[in-house]
Amino acid sequence: MTLAGKTLLITGASRGIGKAIALRAARDGANVAVVGKTATPHPRLPGTVDEAVREIEAAGGKAIGCVADVRHEDQMAAAVSATVQAFGGIDVLVNNASAISLTRTEDTDMKRFDLMLGVNARGTFLSSKLCIPHLRKSGNPHILMLSPPLTTDPRWFAPHLAYSIAKYGMSLCVLGLAKELESDGIAVNALWPRTVIRTAAVQNLLGGDLVMARARSPEIVADAAHVVLTTASRALTGQFLIDEQVLREQGMKDFSRYANVPDADLLPDFFV
Repeated sequence: MTLAGKTLLITGASRGIGKAIALRAARDGANVAVVGKTATPHPRLPGTVDEAVREIEAAGGKAIGCVADVRHEDQMAAAVSATVQAFGGIDVLVNNASAISLTRTEDTDMKRFDLMLGVNARGTFLSSKLCIPHLRKSGNPHILMLSPPLTTDPRWFAPHLAYSIAKYGMSLCVLGLAKELESDGIAVNALWPRTVIRTAAVQNLLGGDLVMARARSPEIVADAAHVVLTTASRALTGQFLIDEQVLREQGMKDFSRYANVPDADLLPDFFV
């Protein structure tokens, strides 16, 4: 299976996991709408929308840049409209954009709470809502959330309640939309890494180089996403998937290409 000729709209695609998914699709010859807020270089977050577009085109795909904040309906509606105008439709939506703050309740200001809930939960809901009419017209439509398996285990809420509420909001969208859109044949799944992934957010928030040395590259998530997005949509929906397990089920046994350290020394990600 291939994503050749398919159109993907990916939020948060200017860096990290979102860009890795875009580049993997580009190698198939896919069309990608890069949705992100970064139009000019940021001192702590490398990568801009325009830079991602150039990399996608260099990898063999076609791309447009959509500078948009996923919290704002008018901006996302414009991004969806531009994607359809450029490529004729939308086959895949990847809800990757996310905001994170690993603070306890008393240390979380409400501006940060609103940001996380707005980007993670509202942004996922809004992007999905806007893309559904176009996905219905696709031959193999998928919505993929970069969000964790649902749980009621308090250990994943107590240390950073606000972030967990916002992140699990994305997963609740999977639970509800998968059933809601089942009759339309639109697959809705979640994908989450088993280990910490080397991204700018991880480097800035979770301990810098020591943590990065024990993390995997974003390409493992991108390769797992490719498997999901090339599967028949009516055959795989409503699932909370882990990147490594997806690839193991495809026959992969050696994951050394994704990490600089042996598997035993890798750091498990949150929520797994």
